[in-house]
Amino acid sequence: MTVFFLFFLFVLGVSMGSFLGVLVDRLPQGQSILGRSHCDFCKKKIPWYDLLPLLSFINLGGKCRYCQKKISYFYFLIELITGVFFVLVFFLPDLQDNIISFRTLFWLGIISCLIVIFFSDLKYQIIPDSIQISLFIFGFFLKVEETERIFCLKQLLDCYLIKMSENFIAGAVVMLPILFLYWVTGGRGMGFGDVKMSFVIGFLLGVKGGLLALYFAFIIGAVTGLILILLKRKKLKSKIAFGPFLVFGTLILIYFQNQILFLVNKIYGF
Repeated sequence: MTVFFLFFLFVLGVSMGSFLGVLVDRLPQGQSILGRSHCDFCKKKIPWYDLLPLLSFINLGGKCRYCQKKISYFYFLIELITGVFFVLVFFLPDLQDNIISFRTLFWLGIISCLIVIFFSDLKYQIIPDSIQISLFIFGFFLKVEETERIFCLKQLLDCYLIKMSENFIAGAVVMLPILFLYWVTGGRGMGFGDVKMSFVIGFLLGVKGGLLALYFAFIIGAVTGLILILLKRKKLKSKIAFGPFLVFGTLILIYFQNQILFLVNKIYGF
């Protein structure tokens, strides 16, 4: 049953990845997500049998059926990564007690939003507001469900107000460093999309988890930037999208928050 469920998650993931690829390509450009997909070169509409996730790309040899131009590996990569991360949701510490639950749907939504943010910012250096809002909504319902699990019905209203207030404060605290960098650099060193995303990260992970996610994002970003400069792929003043590193930091904390917080407490005492 476990193998079957993991296979189901992978198939669901690659199918969703096909849709996420559309979001990544169209939302940053202000295009409608409705309508048939078409070849970027010859503009011919792609038939349904050439839109099967992963399989169509392999069957066509990565080329358009009509004009034989190469199809970007970008779409294949999104589908594959989404499938892998949908499987990894099964191993989330938060879902070990009950994988068949609404929480699983919320986490799948959060992972999907993070994938769109990663590739949108990487490709266009834009984090669409609609995806930021979707990420917040999934996080909000996750926190609502979390509160319902912990407290009895009589306590719920007060606890909703208290817990949500704490989450909003955590979002504001985590957002402050990014907002400061945005203000100091006049938007050149950090985009406002990164500011908004840092708020959602804080809301989702809490103050400690959110700040640690930022810490990992800065470390990974700095190392990546240094490597790109050494390889002469980027210059010292080149602009590098920060959203993908925020996604990396967030995913690290989503999967390893308990272990990381334990180590931080053991080393620093807080």
